[in-house]
Amino acid sequence: MKREGSRKNIYLLGTSSLFNDAGSEMVTPILPFFINSLGGGGVAIGLVSGLREGISSLLKLIGGWLSDRLGKRLGIVFFGYIASAILKLLMAIAQTPAQIASFVSLERIGKIRDPPRDAIIAQTNIPQGKGFGIHQRFDSIGGAIGTILVLLIFWLLHWNFRQIVFAAAIVSAISIIPLFFVKDIKSNPIRRNLLGSVEKLDKKLKKLIYIMAFFSFANFGLYMFLILKAQTISGNQIFPLVLFTIFNLLYAFSSKPFGKLSDKIGRKKVLVAGYFLFALICLGLAFFTGMVAISILFCVYGLVYAMTEPVQKAYVSDLSNNEKGTAMGYYHFTRGLTTIAGGLVAGLIWDVNQSYMFIYLAFIGLISLYLISRRHK
Repeated sequence: MKREGSRKNIYLLGTSSLFNDAGSEMVTPILPFFINSLGGGGVAIGLVSGLREGISSLLKLIGGWLSDRLGKRLGIVFFGYIASAILKLLMAIAQTPAQIASFVSLERIGKIRDPPRDAIIAQTNIPQGKGFGIHQRFDSIGGAIGTILVLLIFWLLHWNFRQIVFAAAIVSAISIIPLFFVKDIKSNPIRRNLLGSVEKLDKKLKKLIYIMAFFSFANFGLYMFLILKAQTISGNQIFPLVLFTIFNLLYAFSSKPFGKLSDKIGRKKVLVAGYFLFALICLGLAFFTGMVAISILFCVYGLVYAMTEPVQKAYVSDLSNNEKGTAMGYYHFTRGLTTIAGGLVAGLIWDVNQSYMFIYLAFIGLISLYLISRRHK
């Protein structure tokens, strides 16, 4: 595919992601507490975590395919950010864990923007590992800003959970402004139906996506359980918020270097290291329960995100041809399905024994490591 987009697009899209994720991550670290305050346990937290990561999977697939079919990307990106900001407002009125799950799911309608946005990034004149790494840095800095805002609100203003979610919706709304300056990358419309477009994707690409989806069965949004574990150990809500902030900062400032590293030494080597580190972290969480251990492991988990999230997207883009929107959509779709199941299964195990859950996740991580290491490239 011709790569003609200005690199300015990456910084504008990154700025949008920064504000949207600042709003989202004002919500993320308080969700476990919010759910607990309404009577929800491990199953509820696991289900919400999986839904939050995965319910938008079908819409992502449709969004990617539709952007290929229209030959335009930006309109779908606009819709996604607007929907996310509006639907966050509904989360503030939730009264039960079931309602939280419903509103969290609806808010993720906005994730329809991800595949066309990623396709614009992939069409930019910059090495793809670096490009996705830059965007991921903006995304993660926004997450860190969101958690810092939550810390300040808890410390200085003493707002309740509903007030915080409402403020998060306002912050997310700012994400729409930079999109007015993004140059859409138009391409020749591909007039195939959705199933036909998916069927035409390269077989090697599909196999790679399935491996990444299997890894997501363990890496489904694990930080929600880490937040709850840190709160249980410390006995307060400030400590886990501080750890989540450091997690996001490490994620933010490591994404670009790991993306560039994957441009130089290959995507597979970076992913092998990331999957291996994930398994080690889970084993550590299973056997070490002190504040020092949870602090180190939680923060290092930020490096796992930096080593996997942008690099996986770049890997998918490498193996896709003209239908980058569909390829990115299918990647998000398959991962979304496994995150829903993964969050629910992990939550069930968590309610039985927390250590068993982390051992189970480490096992999934090791199988994923074996699968990705067997790829030839």
